[in-house]
Amino acid sequence: MLLLSCNIALADSANDSFNLGFEQHKTGDLLNAVQCYSNAISKDSTFAMAYQMRGIAWQQLKKYSDAINDYSTMITVGDPSFQVVGYYNRGVVKNMIGDFAGAIPDFSQAIELDQKMGIAFFHRGIAKSKMGDLNGRMEDFRRAARLGDINALQWLNTYYPDWRVPPAPAPPPPPQEQTAPQPASVSKPTVSPT
Repeated sequence: MLLLSCNIALADSANDSFNLGFEQHKTGDLLNAVQCYSNAISKDSTFAMAYQMRGIAWQQLKKYSDAINDYSTMITVGDPSFQVVGYYNRGVVKNMIGDFAGAIPDFSQAIELDQKMGIAFFHRGIAKSKMGDLNGRMEDFRRAARLGDINALQWLNTYYPDWRVPPAPAPPPPPQEQTAPQPASVSKPTVSPT
């Protein structure tokens, strides 16, 4: 989605370094891609796309803390479209390393910035499931599926084929027996014979 927006008006040298890194990345030469992205960043410290792509390369190299650092910087220097992707990507990496409690707020922030990001609902649902929040997982998977996320849709159709049926409303509480108030004992006036 954001990969196609490489035509950002930047200094040619930063842009050239980025483009070279992108070409290296496409061929699978991740270490050289990281070096080229780093060169672009050294020439323009606010080059959000370079942080994003270097973060992806770090992630592919399983250098997760480096990826998290780049996604964090991307959130700081990027506009809202980069921020939503940065939060989402950082959440994915946190899920990958088992930091589910840290991933949930990142996915939530991505969702706050883009309410239609079904994939963020799906991945937040995974994190919630790992944290034991099965109701939260179902709610997020339903939202993801309704927004078109194919993974959530397949999972729900496999394990909960009636997921589209709204849950039955909770039954009303049973009526409580009310006891009629007992009248206070009234003493009859005594009449004395006179």
